[in-house]
Amino acid sequence: MLLQVNVTFVVLLALLLALVAAVVAVARLGRPRDTLLAGARAAVQLVAVSFAIGWVVHALPALLGFLLLMYAVAVRTAGRRVVPAPGRSWLWTAVPIGTAVAPVVLALLATGVVPARGIALVPVTGILIGGALTATVLAGRRALDELASRRGEVEAGLALGLGDREARMEVARPAAADALLPGMDQTRTVGLVTLPGAFVGMLLGGASPLHAGAVQLFVLVALLLVQAVATALTLELVARDRLTRAEPPDS
Repeated sequence: MLLQVNVTFVVLLALLLALVAAVVAVARLGRPRDTLLAGARAAVQLVAVSFAIGWVVHALPALLGFLLLMYAVAVRTAGRRVVPAPGRSWLWTAVPIGTAVAPVVLALLATGVVPARGIALVPVTGILIGGALTATVLAGRRALDELASRRGEVEAGLALGLGDREARMEVARPAAADALLPGMDQTRTVGLVTLPGAFVGMLLGGASPLHAGAVQLFVLVALLLVQAVATALTLELVARDRLTRAEPPDS
């Protein structure tokens, strides 16, 4: 077992979370309360999932419902991060996340690379949804921030005869491309800087290092595809003014 889950584990975990909140507070990186709530929420959710996953992997309706719940939570989380203002624009985040993940998962099932069993499907789908979520948030926030700060360049493009989509795309594309950097860096440094969870988990489960490495490589490449598709679609939605923030009221 990698970690001993006991009283010492709980105390150490609480201390680590308190230190994170303290650093956030001292460096003024945000609200310490949000950090503490995130940690508490993670603990509750993981306990609930630990009990639920043993049931859902054996019942197809429950499994499908659980996968849809994962997707819905990812869409809501991405939407709130990209478009915090009131409105329904955030619903568009369902497009890049769903379009990026669904074909990859279906291809894995159709080819038999991932067996049609909940114990394999849940973690693989979760990893891919998480990657799409991160890419959508980063691409959406960076693109919208860039459009807000460089509005004059968009208007200049319109004055030169560019269409609205093209003018917005010219400004937003370089910023949105930054969403691919975390996945690229993770892939480039795997095995040298980090040993990702899939690799470590398979080793602890008794798999050979070669088999564990092959599975991890496949996960990383699939993640790159998912993140690239999610980033491209998020950029397109921003350029077409579908994924947008409410304009501040005139003072």
